[in-house]
Amino acid sequence: MPNNNISSTTNIGYPYSVDLIPPIVKFWLYLVFLIPSIICAIFVLYHLLCNQTFRRSLNNHVIIVLLLTVVVCQVTVFPWMLYYEYHINTWSRSFVFCLIWGFIDWGVYLLQLLLFAWASIERHILIFHDKWVSTKKKRFFVHYLPLIIIILYWFIFYTFVYFYPPCKNIFENSQMICVKICLFQSFVFRALEMLFHYIIPCFTIIFLGIILILRVLWQKHRMHQPIRWRRHRKMTVQLLSISVLYLLVTAPWAIMIFLRICGLPYDVGEGFENLTFFISYYIVLFFPFVSVLSLPELRTKFKNVLHLPRVRRIVGPETFDLASIKNQQVPM
Repeated sequence: MPNNNISSTTNIGYPYSVDLIPPIVKFWLYLVFLIPSIICAIFVLYHLLCNQTFRRSLNNHVIIVLLLTVVVCQVTVFPWMLYYEYHINTWSRSFVFCLIWGFIDWGVYLLQLLLFAWASIERHILIFHDKWVSTKKKRFFVHYLPLIIIILYWFIFYTFVYFYPPCKNIFENSQMICVKICLFQSFVFRALEMLFHYIIPCFTIIFLGIILILRVLWQKHRMHQPIRWRRHRKMTVQLLSISVLYLLVTAPWAIMIFLRICGLPYDVGEGFENLTFFISYYIVLFFPFVSVLSLPELRTKFKNVLHLPRVRRIVGPETFDLASIKNQQVPM
């Protein structure tokens, strides 16, 4: 039963009106990165899970969960998007399928932001306050419990929003995301959801990345401990690499959404908003590559996997049979 209290609508979220990129171009721009990204994600996951050293490292746990969500998106949302862009306006989908698509597309995307925002906070703890995780009990409350809370909160919240709302979701087969979530039609609800689940996590990642650089440089200068710096350098490089990725890929759309919430008219910057929305999907495609490049051990292994064996030419003395050569000579 529709909720009559929802009177004000909002376009905050999925921009559709002005599309600067033709569907067939989107198809190939996604496809060219999708297959290598899947291979890279599986490669990184395999080594992080099977290698005992990597698996026990606390800083890799969030990365493992993030890579799992990335693979889920890569094998579901992206093939569906590619099929839609190639068969635009000809694909008839069911309402349940559209709900599942929307849940994975938007919900899992925000889960990645929330998880990495927490990873940005946790990285400061692991580098500068490692005593907080020195025992099993401390590790549970400081490291494992926040992960569990974030995932449970996310699952309950978006299961309610997509599958058990107090109003009626609308089926829109003509759009790529073929369901309009009724709760998102409330400006207040949508603005708060975007603010706390998208804008704040996005800028938390960027801000804490900058603060981490300053804290590491200050501690390195003050303590003059190169051994300690080498021990924490991998965690620092890993976080900063992924933070730069979020800065380049997700921040532009986050800024547009923030301006919309602040009152920017919807007919201003529609094309640019659509472009930033398109680019935001690349966080899923580029994340595995940044992950493998930020880990020196995996980077070397990945290069060896990609290295094609060359045909080696052996240069050495050759022996000739004079009798056979004479027999092969053609008489003049």
